[in-house]
Amino acid sequence: MNQTIDLFPRSLNLITDRDQKHPFHLVDPSPWPFVTSFSVFLMLTGNAMYMHFYSKGGFYATLGLFLVVTTAIIWWRDVIREATFEGHHTEAVQDGLKLGFTLFIVSEIMLFFAFFWGYFHSSLSPTLELGGVWPPKGIIAMNPWGIPLLNTFILLTSGATITWAHYALIAGYRKQVIEGTIYTIILAIIFTAFQGYEYVNASFCISDGAYGTTFYSCTGLHGLHVLVGTIFITVCFFRNLNYHFTRTHHLGFEAAIWYWHFVDVVWIFLFLVIYWWGYSAS
Repeated sequence: MNQTIDLFPRSLNLITDRDQKHPFHLVDPSPWPFVTSFSVFLMLTGNAMYMHFYSKGGFYATLGLFLVVTTAIIWWRDVIREATFEGHHTEAVQDGLKLGFTLFIVSEIMLFFAFFWGYFHSSLSPTLELGGVWPPKGIIAMNPWGIPLLNTFILLTSGATITWAHYALIAGYRKQVIEGTIYTIILAIIFTAFQGYEYVNASFCISDGAYGTTFYSCTGLHGLHVLVGTIFITVCFFRNLNYHFTRTHHLGFEAAIWYWHFVDVVWIFLFLVIYWWGYSAS
């Protein structure tokens, strides 16, 4: 008499997609959180060693950066596969991701708040070491009506083009989605190029007292976010080309747009506080 052998008895409480009674995604075991943590630790340790002239500090910093980028590509590839091809990103999962990304942006706001705090601490009550004035004696502040104003128009225009691409996606105009995303990427690259030109031709550097430190810390941190946002949108551009997004399921694209608008708003505060107010006070 034939007898069927159950290789996966119910007593083991194994959960499959067919048995799942909830809309949430139970992520498979992954090595990438551990690898990412190690890579970031190696990168930051290498940077600290390099800045203090330790042997092989630059090598460890470069290796850590390479591992961070490589791990991010592989990890995000897994997330894209889970969302696009395996259908794990249900409405409940998307709500959780939206909440998580919102909290991430809030944490970024707190980060910039700390840097602005440092600027206001020195500017609102300049010490005797700074000459009792702001900008300090010997510092020629940048004219806000040149490259900074131009960069303001460029960045705000890029915010408009990415919003255009978003609404085009919802309306189903694929060509306009691609065009709007391309314009945004081009404008972002132009913005970064102008900021680099501004740094090269500045009359002061990051080591020129409190003004130089706070100026380059605030604008440089924002520039780093522009670079990250540009990469974010570029990835979404290629995902659009590969039909990863639909009119009702494009959370990755929405997250990139939220991030880019956050970068826009921060730049407005930077322009008003660091450039315009700092220049008018001189």
